Amino acid sequence: MKDTYVVIMAGGVGTRFWPFSRTSYPKQFHDVLGTGKSLLQQTVERFEGICPYENIYIVTSHEYKNLVKQQLPALGHDQLLLEPHRRNTAPCVAYASYKIATQNPNANIIVAPADHIILKEELFRDTIRIALAATRQEDILVTLGIQPSRPDTGYGYIQYIPDKRTVKKVKTFTEKPQLEMAIQFLESGDFVWNAGIFVWNAQAIRQAVKKHLPEIAEIFEEGAHTFFTDQETPFIHKAYSHCGSISIDNGIMEKADNVHVVLSDFGWSDLGTWKSLYEISTRDENDNVVEGKVVLQNTNNCIIKTPSDKLVVINGLEGFIVAEYDGVLLICRKDEEQKVKELVSEAKHLDPKYI
Repeated sequence: MKDTYVVIMAGGVGTRFWPFSRTSYPKQFHDVLGTGKSLLQQTVERFEGICPYENIYIVTSHEYKNLVKQQLPALGHDQLLLEPHRRNTAPCVAYASYKIATQNPNANIIVAPADHIILKEELFRDTIRIALAATRQEDILVTLGIQPSRPDTGYGYIQYIPDKRTVKKVKTFTEKPQLEMAIQFLESGDFVWNAGIFVWNAQAIRQAVKKHLPEIAEIFEEGAHTFFTDQETPFIHKAYSHCGSISIDNGIMEKADNVHVVLSDFGWSDLGTWKSLYEISTRDENDNVVEGKVVLQNTNNCIIKTPSDKLVVINGLEGFIVAEYDGVLLICRKDEEQKVKELVSEAKHLDPKYI
């Protein structure tokens, strides 16, 4: 267990979950499910028994430093990795992996987003242990695959070689396909969603970065001597100014030939949108998900999340999102939630303080 490390990516803004998720206070710091804990805190707790607390690293934007410290007060100074610029997930993973490898070359590393929902946590831990056992033995890149329930174009798709092995070889890795292709993937039966949770050893991930993202590898190799010293922060500021913005999916997983997948069923949702929250939430007799002081009449199939100090009365809505948070009210058709990003862009011109 001492060689196992967890890297939690907590730097995203989560625009599609606006107005609840804001640049100043993104969704990973919110108690979205009303459990009394934020998504970030729940993610950290999920790895109890998988690795020691001191082996958990949080990668986030420098502007969220105080939020992370408030929510995870036991986190050590070296466990908080602050990015000076948003450069997507590949530089984030490279930074954490190269830093961990300087401390422990035998590290077995789990990478997970801070804003996912896992409903069956013990099953999740069992799945992670299967992946860890494989990456201890081989220099492979393992991802967790979720059985798709619909042809969603917002996820990456993994085609695997169907056999009796628990850790299956990946044939193709396609990031966010067009709808027609997503429909074909579902019909073929040997595709799963990429959950965005990865497991690999320090050697395997550094080899992959060196092969597929050589510029990023060169940057972090040059600065390896600064990790865990007072030179780390100035180095990272310089490094990130030279890093391009690319996801780990596009940069490595689509290209590598040693990608494997563990088929998983632990009640996963990436909680990327209002619709995804609706799908995992308890609904009333009219298929509404309601949080707040709300009176409903002739209203069905809606998700309503409003402040408890306001009375909200709704009549005659079908399939809508009604969300209010910190001075912003959003009313949008649930099946048009992809327009939330456009609405945020328009609202920004009107008053940027609400974004």
